[in-house]
Amino acid sequence: MAKKSKKQQAGGTPATVALTAAGVEFTVHAYEHDPSHPSYGEEAAEAMGVSPDRVFKTLVADVDGALVVAVVPVAGQLDLKALATAVGGKRAAMADPTLAERTTGYVRGGISPLGQRKKLRTVLDESASGHGTICVSAGRRGLEVELAPADLAALTGATTAPIARG
Repeated sequence: MAKKSKKQQAGGTPATVALTAAGVEFTVHAYEHDPSHPSYGEEAAEAMGVSPDRVFKTLVADVDGALVVAVVPVAGQLDLKALATAVGGKRAAMADPTLAERTTGYVRGGISPLGQRKKLRTVLDESASGHGTICVSAGRRGLEVELAPADLAALTGATTAPIARG
């Protein structure tokens, strides 16, 4: 792997630090975040010129009282019932944003499935396996990492299931 410059090291996030420590091949994509854009994920796809099917958003849900991370394409929506089923639960709802931020250590719109403060159970939408690489948040708004879906699943301990719709 190429040696990172001091500027890259200084700009590292827990997500990129975790990827580097694991020796996983990844690419960082930075773009200027527009606070007025209505969708963090769609903004990332547009800014990087990548299909929204390959850019995945990280959502935190509450399944039967436990926080669970769902990683789904920005082109679709999270199916909460499917997420609950995927983890053997009965009921799922979106987690309180403040609790999600406090638990993961990231701000909303910049929550990464990698390098979280508290490792949460993670489910990756099965559509990810149809791509050579996907993009997920690198831990802050305006910063994405591109990596193989299998590497993301391995590093997060994710299970793969059909949790996205339309």
